[in-house]
Amino acid sequence: MTTARRPEERELPFNVFAKACPSRGTLEHVTGRWGALTLGALHEGPLRFNELRRRVDGVSEKMLSQTLHALERDGLVHREAQPTNPPRVDYELTPLGHEVARRLLSLIQCVEDSMDTVLQARERYDETRGAR
Repeated sequence: MTTARRPEERELPFNVFAKACPSRGTLEHVTGRWGALTLGALHEGPLRFNELRRRVDGVSEKMLSQTLHALERDGLVHREAQPTNPPRVDYELTPLGHEVARRLLSLIQCVEDSMDTVLQARERYDETRGAR
């Protein structure tokens, strides 16, 4: 199944807010919990599957595998299988993956830098609305 745009659609910009736009799926892959963490971890350099799994604390083998497949399909991650015994597979970011990861890491840094404010806001919210 191809998702290439028809010639008459090529002049139209992608619109992530449109339900049928393919950019929405990529945004979900990138901004989902495991996608963002995987891209951030790979921004540090190529990793093998188990190294990546240890780096992204809490991800299951199945979820990491699914995440890597989605990111590879979107052209953000490159998978390199080495013909060794046992087989060695390395994952690294593509140039596009590096650009997306760089921007994600800016967002991650912003969130981490703001956590004192976030925690205070949560505390105020819980005090006024009751902890849930």
